[in-house]
Amino acid sequence: MEALITTEAAAFRAALPGGGALLGLDLGTQTIGTAFCDAGWRFASPGKTLKRGKFGADRVALAALVAERGVTGLVIGLPINMDGSEGPRCQSSRAYARNLSVALTLPVLLWDERWSTASAEGALIAQDMSRAKRAERIDSHAAAVILQAAIDALVGGFD
Repeated sequence: MEALITTEAAAFRAALPGGGALLGLDLGTQTIGTAFCDAGWRFASPGKTLKRGKFGADRVALAALVAERGVTGLVIGLPINMDGSEGPRCQSSRAYARNLSVALTLPVLLWDERWSTASAEGALIAQDMSRAKRAERIDSHAAAVILQAAIDALVGGFD
């Protein structure tokens, strides 16, 4: 069974009338950054950065995080081009979202991730974090930026 996959915060919010913890994902070619938010959708926090492998291995790792945290929905970064168009990376993220939605039967919100990595890197630099530590943590912090923007829209009631 396929759950809802949308780019609209209102539709995602309607699919989760009771709220619940959310898992944010920043899909890279080598890694998957994760972030979590509380059931009241107030704040996002960086989680683990997972090594990306075959979808089956990713699914097992993500299913474990979903079970561990009681996640009710997923927010996946959608890498839209700066001009607003969608390229091959968007198609890949949409396909991953479809597969994950079927595997976990959770609603998915695809959220524009433009500037998320730059924003996360700026925050890590402001914390005077070394380049090596930033490299280790950037994906999970970018996932938190994506998730925070999405929950702000969910709570604020705008898309």
